[in-house]
Amino acid sequence: MTIITNMLFSFLAAASFGIMFNVPKSLLIKCGTVGMAGWMMYYFLSENNVDPLPSTVAAAFTIALIGHVYARVYKTPVIIFTIAGIIPLVPGGTAYRAMRSFVQNDYNTAINLAAKAFMISGSIALGLILSDVFYQLILRKKAPAEK
Repeated sequence: MTIITNMLFSFLAAASFGIMFNVPKSLLIKCGTVGMAGWMMYYFLSENNVDPLPSTVAAAFTIALIGHVYARVYKTPVIIFTIAGIIPLVPGGTAYRAMRSFVQNDYNTAINLAAKAFMISGSIALGLILSDVFYQLILRKKAPAEK
């Protein structure tokens, strides 16, 4: 039941942010599936005792890779899928707890939580960048070299 719940809520989160970002209605389900795929990658890696940072990199890589494929298939910008797709991965709760700890003068906890939120955010960026590099390398190999 936990897997189905995770799938449902990650799909809803990504699709809902797609609505907020004015994604065309025909692409909302695709945005939801991108977010769901990324979150499930993160969830399965975390359940298999992989550290959160590599799990986040792998999930962001998955999101961006699927986003590139969808962008080609549906002839839309890749950013439509990646922005909505990364929403389930964003460490909003951790950042909130860090700020709350700062306000409560619990600086040790606040710094630890803030560092964790920054590292997860950096892992998301790294996964997106790695996917772009990977995708460009694949495109370069497919295209014949011009002389």
